[in-house]
Amino acid sequence: MADNTHIEWTDATWNVVTGCAIVSPGCTNCYAMKLAGTRLRDHPSRKDLTIDSKAGPVWNGQVRFNADWLTQPLRWTKPRKIFVCAHGDLFHEGVTDDQLDQIFAVMALSPQHIYQVLTKRPERMRDYLSAFTPERLSQALRAFVHAGEKATQEDRFIPLPLPNVWMGVSAEDQTRANERIPVLLETPAAVRWISAEPLLGPIDLTTFDDQEPHHKIDALRGKWTAYFAGTAKEWGSGPTDARLDWVVVGGESGAGSRPMHPDWARDLRDQCADAGVAFLFKQWGEWTPGENAQNTLGRTVETADWFNDAWDYQTLTPASAEGMHIDDEPTLYRAGKRAAGRLLDGQLHDGYPA
Repeated sequence: MADNTHIEWTDATWNVVTGCAIVSPGCTNCYAMKLAGTRLRDHPSRKDLTIDSKAGPVWNGQVRFNADWLTQPLRWTKPRKIFVCAHGDLFHEGVTDDQLDQIFAVMALSPQHIYQVLTKRPERMRDYLSAFTPERLSQALRAFVHAGEKATQEDRFIPLPLPNVWMGVSAEDQTRANERIPVLLETPAAVRWISAEPLLGPIDLTTFDDQEPHHKIDALRGKWTAYFAGTAKEWGSGPTDARLDWVVVGGESGAGSRPMHPDWARDLRDQCADAGVAFLFKQWGEWTPGENAQNTLGRTVETADWFNDAWDYQTLTPASAEGMHIDDEPTLYRAGKRAAGRLLDGQLHDGYPA
């Protein structure tokens, strides 16, 4: 865990659970997986959580509950935004309900913090939180008292869902958004959000299939629409009155990074602006439009062009690049994360839920 982090949208990480398993394309270049199999491979929190492959370290599906780190946030008196399980998935099937109870008890006992949770397993999240009753929370809080921990709020009423816990899902493309976001909207939460990072394709957040036939949900507005004989009728709030409160977008960084088309990010920015939903652009990652790639001038550079719904990669020498306009789109340049920065069309987007 770290009290400071380079992750742009949080202040600290709390890796009370480490380890995971690959479940979708967004996992391919997982930085936590690579780290667990290289620099941290002998650390007690990461040891034996990966296997070696031709592509590098890969999660082996095991997880570890790091009990020694469980109560660390209780000792942080200054309020922080805390990313929960940055190097794992809190709702992995290997995390027991008892362990989840302990983790949520810690979050309840430290209301000065905001806890940011992301998962690629929304069904487990929904089912667990739907069954997380005040009685269950009280039982978990009493366990801390019996264990000798100071739990000054164990007898105080704590509302559910916990107001300081933001529940989110990762959604790297439309397929994963279709699978995960409707389940997130069914999940009891004070704040719901998505991380579209790495963004690997366009995403429309305004039209999802509901469980009812001929119903569509707008996840940004909490509206649902029913279709009768080809005619659409808006019925106001959806079945759970749920909507997304925050959208984070970012490109991929590191070795093997895949480019993010600028229009994919722009479209999500515009969808959020139209709906009044907080939008944060985290990073371009390794690849960026020419406006952020001035450091590539005068040297050999890799480029990526979107052609026939796929990326066409080329290597340009200074001579072959002569006469090119570096701001031509949709050409992207491999400039590196630092040079690429966080500006989208020259603007910083740093929105957070109200």
